[in-house]
Amino acid sequence: MWVIDGDTFRMADGERIRIAGIDAAETDPAHAKCAAEIVIGKKATAEAISLLKGRTVDFERVGRSYRRTVARVRLEGRDLSGDLVAKGIARPWAKGRPKPDWCG
Repeated sequence: MWVIDGDTFRMADGERIRIAGIDAAETDPAHAKCAAEIVIGKKATAEAISLLKGRTVDFERVGRSYRRTVARVRLEGRDLSGDLVAKGIARPWAKGRPKPDWCG
């Protein structure tokens, strides 16, 4: 598994998984709205790597977005999105709602 950013990772077979129900700050300057978002996004990516490295995840596919599978992800029986939100590196993001503002 390869972590792309704080809310997306790639499985060994190449499938990209977007964690459902959350948003992590962007790390790409072309997509971030401010410099602070990039800093937060890099921390989120590092934390996601720390959580996921060498571990097996279970996931339930719930949709598609930008050529990615959107899925509810469980890590060792725990909801990964909840853990990321609790650590402050992701924010809840319900389908159909505006994306969280990382610059405000």
